[in-house]
Amino acid sequence: MDHQVEVLLENHVDFTTFLNTKLKEYNDEHSPYHKESRQKGSVRPLNLIVTDHQHQWIGGITAEVYWGWVEINKFWFCKEYRGKGIGGQLLAKAEETAKQLGATKALLTTYDFQARTFYEARGYQVVGEIKDYPPGSSYFTMVKHLV
Repeated sequence: MDHQVEVLLENHVDFTTFLNTKLKEYNDEHSPYHKESRQKGSVRPLNLIVTDHQHQWIGGITAEVYWGWVEINKFWFCKEYRGKGIGGQLLAKAEETAKQLGATKALLTTYDFQARTFYEARGYQVVGEIKDYPPGSSYFTMVKHLV
């Protein structure tokens, strides 16, 4: 079998699209859950937006609910609003809403310089750690059972 390898040090949109398509096809063939998740409405977005008295965004959560899980993708607050209990309330609201949408478990990732202890205090457990990513830090995958 004859082949060649081309090395590119720049983005290649067409090639990325090709690989994404092939991976989706493979996953759909081998996992009914992946195939189902591509159906319209199978992945439910969940956004909690926090605004100040001037209606300016000061933080919030973006997440998706699918496969009986809520995956928390982004969670951030302006510095002056941290440490006031808003984050804990918001996370609880996201979990409760996700449960209403059928989630029984939650998944998120964080770095040790971000919010690991915040999540642990709210019942999340580390299920994976990548050390020295970025250098001098660790990257954690955390889960929580919601029921």
